[in-house]
Amino acid sequence: MKKVPTRKKTMSRKEEGSMATVAGIKKQYLKNRPNCKVTFRLPKEAAHDANEVTIVGDFNNWDKGATPLKRQKDGEFSATLELECGREYRFRYLVDGQRWENDWNADRYEPNPFGEEDSIIVV
Repeated sequence: MKKVPTRKKTMSRKEEGSMATVAGIKKQYLKNRPNCKVTFRLPKEAAHDANEVTIVGDFNNWDKGATPLKRQKDGEFSATLELECGREYRFRYLVDGQRWENDWNADRYEPNPFGEEDSIIVV
């Protein structure tokens, strides 16, 4: 019988202190504010040989230049944003200003008006 992979459950604030990690997305809930620091990571395999990657979504009004990701030594790209808790955010990665990529570890995906899907993160 073939084993079907399942998505890991997103942990609540109470379950793992104030930090939750789902594969490539790290969520750190803040104690003094109703916000969450979210670290987004685009793995090397998804970035290929990209020169630049930006994250574009609801949290930055889909501004293609507002949130560049930093290239890490291992070839992945990452950025940390502080997002308001109790919300869902649509987002995508823009690679070299030309190619859209979804987050492989998003909480889920939803269709967008362009016939593709957006990544969704719930905080």
